[in-house]
Amino acid sequence: MIKLSIPHLAGNEQKYVAQAIESTWIVPLGPWVDEFERRLDSYLGHGNTVALSAGTAAIHLGLVMAGVKAGDEVICQDLTFSASCNPIVYLGAKPVLVDSEPTTWNISPDFLEKAILDRKNVTGRYPKAIVAVHLYGMPARMDEVLEVANRYGIPVVEDAAEALGSEYKGKKCGTLGLYGALSFNGNKIITTSGGGALICPTEEAAKRVKFLSTQARENRPYYYHEVIGYNYRLSNVSAAIGCAQIEELPGRVARRRRNCSIYSYGFSGVKGITVHLNPSSDFDSNYWLSTISLDPEEIAINPDELRQRLLEHDIETRLIWRPMHMQPVYADAPFYGDGTGERIFAQGLCLPSGSTMTDADVQTVVEAIRDIIGK
Repeated sequence: MIKLSIPHLAGNEQKYVAQAIESTWIVPLGPWVDEFERRLDSYLGHGNTVALSAGTAAIHLGLVMAGVKAGDEVICQDLTFSASCNPIVYLGAKPVLVDSEPTTWNISPDFLEKAILDRKNVTGRYPKAIVAVHLYGMPARMDEVLEVANRYGIPVVEDAAEALGSEYKGKKCGTLGLYGALSFNGNKIITTSGGGALICPTEEAAKRVKFLSTQARENRPYYYHEVIGYNYRLSNVSAAIGCAQIEELPGRVARRRRNCSIYSYGFSGVKGITVHLNPSSDFDSNYWLSTISLDPEEIAINPDELRQRLLEHDIETRLIWRPMHMQPVYADAPFYGDGTGERIFAQGLCLPSGSTMTDADVQTVVEAIRDIIGK
């Protein structure tokens, strides 16, 4: 079976985990957590990264730090995984969903501004924060997004869960907004089994996030709490895995980019299949997942039918994220857009993209798809 994206463990993972166990540091916090944060800071070229238990936890705490409270409205990219949106509801706030633009598949700066102005007209207040996503590793149009956000004084929390290693205009995704969230889930570029991180703007902010993520316990000889905290810190064992993984990160990113390059070459000249690529030299996606669009006027089979046919060839693929406004749980949320996300969902498919893949594996996927569609 050629899987969509599986963990790649080929470095010092066993060695570092053994050291963590031998030291008896197997609980949250510990020397490997500190080292993992240092290595992330070094890779990102940006200090103040806090290792957490999940990317969702990172988005949650990013919104807390941005001042989001119950009753506020928060703008979220509509075409994304639900973890981008759910933390808004955790805080008792209300999501406002904004459609994508077609070149990056990420939040539309035009509809973003329309949503901000309309919500001010409806509620008398601007939204409290904006969650912008770098979908499948493709950077959003961050200059335009930040220009709109700054015009109205609204902080941006980057959901860079899928974009570790991606760059926009030479800067690492996750370091462009006020806060940036990363994920180290099992299918990501690097993994800690489960885990995430929040990239903070200052050392003071990072200290506050560490405090909140360890149950907000005050510095007293007994348990004393003045604010609500969370059990969100990464374990020392997981961080040991992360330290080994980050040593291999440049090669992991290079492999995924090569996968996409082979897909692009393999489908060149095939009418009806478009590989989603960087729209310009400003964008440098890690291509966490390589994705294609099927033109229904050229391809008789739809993405879900192709997905099922590929399973018969022992090839795992995945449909594009279903937009949030199409999810029953968010059906009542305000939505601003023109259906771009719906079209991407209806026509898109994620292809196997893991860093364990070989050139031959990628070519096998290309040949299977061309055989199924008859081109």
